[in-house]
Amino acid sequence: MRDWIRKTTRFLKEVRTEMGKVSWPPRKQVIGSTAVVMVSVFIVSLFLGLVDVILRTVMATVLH
Repeated sequence: MRDWIRKTTRFLKEVRTEMGKVSWPPRKQVIGSTAVVMVSVFIVSLFLGLVDVILRTVMATVLH
């Protein structure tokens, strides 16, 4: 039982050490990248919604 506590503690220490080696981007870059992702998701969702409406209309017309 104590073995998993020791292993977990060692793992968390190693994680902390590795996180110190990470090169974090500046805050401004993170905010800019996040904005690009959000705008891209919005545009793609609008496109897919439009395609869905068009296909639904075509299918309703064909089936009736």
